[in-house]
Order: sequence, then structure tokens, then C-alpha cells
Amino acid sequence: MGSGSAANGGGGGAGAARVPMPAAKPFLETLGGNMKETFLPDDPFRVVRRERGCGRRAAAALRYVFPFMEWAPSYTLGTLKSDLIAGITIASLAIPQGISYAKLANLPPVLGLYSSFVPPLVYAMMGSSRDLAVGTVAVASLLIGSMLSEEVSAAEDPALYLHVALTATFFAGVFQALLGVLRLGFIVDFLSHATIVGFMGGAATVVCLQQLKGMFGLDHFTTATDLVSVMRSVFSQTHLWRWESVVMGCGFLFFLLITRFFSKRRTRFFWVSAAAPLASVIIGSLLVYVTHAENHGIQVIGYLKKGLNPPSATSLNFSSPYMMLALKTGIITGVIALAEGIAVGRSFAMFKNYHIDGNKEMIAFGTMNIVGSLTSCYLTTGPFSRSAVNYNAGCKTAMSNVIMSVAVMITLLFLTPLFHYTPLVVLSAIIMSAMLGLIDYPAAVHLWQVDKVDFCVCLGAYLGVVFGSVEIGLVVAVGISILRVLLFVARPRTTVLGNIPNTMIYRRMDQYTAAQRVPGVLVLRVDSPIYFTNASYLRERIARWIDDEEDQCKEKGEMQFQYVVLDMGAVGSIDTSGTSMLDELRKTLDRRGLQFSYLPLPFQIVLANPGSEIMKKLDSSKVLEAIGHEWIFPTVGEAVAECDFVMHSQKPGMVMGSGAPHENLV
Repeated sequence: MGSGSAANGGGGGAGAARVPMPAAKPFLETLGGNMKETFLPDDPFRVVRRERGCGRRAAAALRYVFPFMEWAPSYTLGTLKSDLIAGITIASLAIPQGISYAKLANLPPVLGLYSSFVPPLVYAMMGSSRDLAVGTVAVASLLIGSMLSEEVSAAEDPALYLHVALTATFFAGVFQALLGVLRLGFIVDFLSHATIVGFMGGAATVVCLQQLKGMFGLDHFTTATDLVSVMRSVFSQTHLWRWESVVMGCGFLFFLLITRFFSKRRTRFFWVSAAAPLASVIIGSLLVYVTHAENHGIQVIGYLKKGLNPPSATSLNFSSPYMMLALKTGIITGVIALAEGIAVGRSFAMFKNYHIDGNKEMIAFGTMNIVGSLTSCYLTTGPFSRSAVNYNAGCKTAMSNVIMSVAVMITLLFLTPLFHYTPLVVLSAIIMSAMLGLIDYPAAVHLWQVDKVDFCVCLGAYLGVVFGSVEIGLVVAVGISILRVLLFVARPRTTVLGNIPNTMIYRRMDQYTAAQRVPGVLVLRVDSPIYFTNASYLRERIARWIDDEEDQCKEKGEMQFQYVVLDMGAVGSIDTSGTSMLDELRKTLDRRGLQFSYLPLPFQIVLANPGSEIMKKLDSSKVLEAIGHEWIFPTVGEAVAECDFVMHSQKPGMVMGSGAPHENLV
């Protein structure tokens, strides 16, 4: 046997010294430590604690809440030049996208411009990302439009619809800020990468389908978002299709896709695709104005109100029966917006090798949406397309968001009449071109190649959105993800370990072909914490491993095994059900020992590498005493060496009781 009877540091009464019992701590101290690890893993107060003096600590606290105070004092003219170029570039994208996405949410187009003015200013002060460009997004706009339209009609009662949308934005902001303040950001992690890929792809498909109304110039269209309803609505009105809209829409869509393809191939010309939407709006408006196309079936935006955001605090609707609708819409859209914004921010932070604080971002997003709801803005976050343009334009700080806000402010004050003749079909083309980039085919293929279950999660989210609704797709995706987590917890993996010849190393036998079984010893590894959810399963699974081992010993005519060594290295925690399971396993082995009375030794359970929490729980439950301190070892190699020594040195007829291995040999 590879481990042989190598000298090992323990035996007999020295077992306790082998795996020491951690020092007892007061309950409140332990609880406080666990709470800190759960809610404050990044220790956000360290930046304040390390400062000396009240003034410095107050300044550090302000810098933590308002990150712009870190880069503003050292801001230079060169940095301003870079941010100025980036800000103007993203403004050229934000203006047409803002108008388009507001229409997608069934809101007045000017709200898209309002939402690109105030929220970016708030984020510039409170956000920790240097590259995130704040504004409205298509998926959140679609969610707001589809969820609110179930109970409120934007066409029949636009004022009520607007009030509920602003209230939903307020609730979204409060929910986001609370997640950050209470350090509950891990809730967003239930939206896995596979879930986001499928959900975003499905939402992008639905958004593109919704734009067929504008592309075909239809006046009446279904409010449903599923594929079947949209296709039925489109093809039941073939006699109402307007060729002028089809030609103009396809032409501008082709132009936008060509500019995107060109910018991807020639990255230094990133500004071409960034400016293409605004160029499309200008060209389309000129075409309509010159040809009077609005009289020939081309629908236009019409009047846009001049001036800055009016206050909207009195427009928030907290009365029944619409408050629950606003609350539900706000929470769902708030989570989606958070997931997208934080994922985008982390992606670009990784490219530039800096860190963003997820909880701080939640507070920033929440604050800007709360302020936005009070200033006639609807839900905003950090869209990928706009942030990518900001990154490629060479932004250095969040000042680029301020520059964008100034450009939008100038537009609101002086330029809104110029958008009167902007054709809706151009806005549809802009939305479709942006959404096609959200359908991430390579990511789906990668999921299939790496993890089939993740691919099923992705596919479930996609199909749920496309054939059901955005809410159904989200529920399906999150449900599958949570089910997978529960299955990992409730059905943990257990594997047999074997010895690598001429070493004291033990590895999985299904992975290491050189690993060999140890005669008389069954070594098992448990790969998860032991809780009430998996204790019964582990008891049954370990019993099956024992039965299989006995059958193999009989078939091969080998020596009957007498020790079950459990590698507890991956067992991070255990509860009372887990300790009871180990005690029941010990009793089961005792009963098996009575069936094999001809053996010189009884069956024995041995634990290897238990952590401090495991040792404390086993000790307080008296299971450690029942197993025997001498049968607890720091490594699998030492545990097997001890078992091997006892088997080869014990004389037949001696009774072990709980077992007393040999004294320390050197």
C-alpha cells in the first residue's frame, strides 16, 4: 500500500492534539463574525478606520459615499479633453436611443431625453465605474410597457399611465438602494450568467418583433409580446402594410448594421457606429420634411415639449388599485436593471484593471432612479451599447456622463422642435439594430460546450420570454437556476478516493487511473456542507458505497474492509441533522461489525480533515466522543496509515470498543 505504515504524528490519547479543538467563542461574537462575513465581506468601513482624526474620517466617509471626490481633486485638462470627446459621442447615441426607448415603454418621447439628463448627473457623483454611461435601456423599457399595459392603457389614459410608470421607477430606486444599504447584493447573483444571456436574448427578440409595427407602418398592433401573437397581428394586416415605411425602415436598418460592422472591423472608427443613429434621425427627418412623407403614410414623432425636466413628485401614485402594480413592476425592472448595469460596469472595470463596489453601485442606481422619478424620468441603468461607445471613445472618469447631460440639456432647451419630423420607422430601425447586438449566439454555444445544464437554463429563459412573456421567461430562468442550486445542496457528490502509489496522497479514482484502493479501508469524500436537506441522502448514499465495497471484496476474494474514512475537507459546515447522520452511520457500522464476528476488529468510522466548525458541532453533540477523538485525523493519508497499522498489529480476539489505535511510533 502506498501509504504503508508510515510514521504519523498521533495515536492513542494524542488524537485530540492531532486535530485540535478550536477555542470557544461567545455566541454573540460568533454571530457577529458570521453576519459580517455574510453582509460585509469587503469590509467597507476599513477606509474610514485607517484614517486618524475625526476630520479625516469624515472626509473618507464622504469619499466612500461620493466617489467623484476621489478623482475630482486631481482632474486635469487632458482628462477633460478625453471625457469631452466621449461625452459628446455618447450624447449623439443617447438622444435618438432615449426617444426610441421611451416609445417602447409607451411613454412620451421627451421622457427619454429627460432620463438622459438628470440620472447621469447623480451617477457621476455616486457611481464607482469610470466607463458606465447611464441612460434608458430597451429591456427595462419593454418590461415597463408590457407590465403596466396589463392594467392601464397608455392610449386611453396617458396621464394615469405616466403616473404609474414614474411610481414604478420610484419603487425600483428604493428597492435598489435598500439592497445596497442592507448589503443584500447577493440576491442579484441568483440571475446567473446563463440566465442573463437567455433572458437578454429573448427580450431582444421580443423587442425586435415589436418594432415590426413601425417597420410596416401599422396603426393598430397587439399589446402581447409573445411570438405567436405578434406574428398573427403582423400577417392579419397585410393589406395595411405601407411600402414607404418598409423601404425606409429596411434602408436605415441596413445602414445602421453596415456602420456597426465597419466599426467592429476598424476599431479606430468606433465613432461611425456611435454617430449612425443620430445621423439616421437627421437624414430621416430631412427626407420627411422635403418630401412631405408624413402625408403619404410615414408616421412622425410630432411635437416635443421644450424645456428641462418638470418636477413630478406630485405625480407619484401611491393609491390603490395601482400601487401594487407599480410596486411589482418596480421590483422586477429594478432587479433586471441592476443585473445589467453591474454586469456591464464590472466588464469594463476588468478591462481597465480597477474594482467597482457592487453594493455602492446599487446605492448609486437606486438614488438616481429615486431622484429621476421626482424629475419626470423613468427607469435608467448602464446600457451595454452606450457604455461600450463610452469606453471606446476613451473616457477617463464619470465626467463623460456630465458632458452627455449637458449635451442633452442643450437639446431640451433649444433643439427639440427639430425632432418634429423624425419618422417613427427610423426609431424602430435604431431599436432593432441595437437589439440584434444583445442576442449573444457565441455565449449560447459556449454554454452548450461547457455546461449543458447552464445551456438549458439559458434556453428556458429565451423560450419563456419569446413564447410566453418577459415575466414568464424571468420566472422560468430564475426557477431553473434556484432548482439547480437546491439540487447541488440536496444531492451532493460523494466519491471514492484511492491512493497514488508511493505517496500519501489520495485522489478520486474516477479521475486518477493510477489511484488504487486500500485493502480493508473505504475512503469517501463528501463535496458539500452537510445540512438537513442532504443528511438523509448522504446516509443512504454512503450505505450504498459500503454495500458496493462489500460486494467487490466478496467477488475478488479480498480481505473484508473494516474502516470507512470520510474526507471532510470540503464540508464547510454542518447542522444537527448532519451530526445525527454521522452518529447513525457509526451505529450502522457497529451493527455490521456484529454480523462479521469472525473479524478481529469491529467496523469503525474515521474522519479526516474536519474544519473548526465541524469539530465544535461534533463535540457539543457528543458525536465526537462516540466516534472517539483518536479516530480524527488532519489528513486522509494519516487516517489510512493508522487504520493500516491497527489492522496489521491487532491480534485476533481483542476487543476494541470505540477503538484505541497504537501509541505514537517513530
